[in-house]
Amino acid sequence: MLALITGRGRLPRAVAEAQETPPLVCSLQGHAPEGLASDLTFRLERLGSLMRDLRRRGVDRVCLCGGVDRPEIRPLAFDWATLAMVPRLLRALGRGDDGALRGAIAMFEAQGFRIVAAHEAAPTLLPDPGVPTAAAPAAAETEARKGDRVIEEMGRADLGQAAVIRGDTIVARESEAGTDALLRGLGPNAAGAVLYKAPKPGQDRRVDLPTIGPETAAGAVAAGLRGIVIEAGGVIVLERDEVIRRLDAAGLWLWVRERST
Repeated sequence: MLALITGRGRLPRAVAEAQETPPLVCSLQGHAPEGLASDLTFRLERLGSLMRDLRRRGVDRVCLCGGVDRPEIRPLAFDWATLAMVPRLLRALGRGDDGALRGAIAMFEAQGFRIVAAHEAAPTLLPDPGVPTAAAPAAAETEARKGDRVIEEMGRADLGQAAVIRGDTIVARESEAGTDALLRGLGPNAAGAVLYKAPKPGQDRRVDLPTIGPETAAGAVAAGLRGIVIEAGGVIVLERDEVIRRLDAAGLWLWVRERST
């Protein structure tokens, strides 16, 4: 049986709807997914009890999906089932986003659960390489190659997974606020630029793959961008038909680009 350990946003619902058998939906407190009812709500201080409950219910696979803020830990709230995990949990939370996610994976695996990636549970979330929009990219290879380098630099600092680029110039980089906030904050100098989005080098792709959706398309249109480049096999597209519709209506393109070697 599959359990979804969910955060905010639309990704958990997309994963749940792709399953033949409804999964068990377990939401981190304060991070309810959009459009999906939760079967269980939990706090990290009771993670051990959650895992015991999952085993009793016959869960053997776990998918971590959805956006999560770094939670505030209350030391007095740890229950007995979680006490043995406390040192490992605190170390993970102190290692940045990637370190925290790796720590979460390791703790679930140590209890015998298999981690299933969102795109493994719902393969259609990853678009095929190519250009699904009516408009096609022209002379965008410079921005794409610059994007490769920028994401590598950002990944080493555990910063973000997106940047806005025009020619060989970085217009803006993604912060913890996310891609939609990045697009909303762009000024007039972003007109004609390209949004580039890809996973961080070396990240565990079973969790936290970058995602775009209709809001991303709307933000790119509002900012006056030329188009969007995403790494093939590395970026989830939510509500793909709506994303393409919005881009087509404004004459923008989406390039699902295979990474150059």
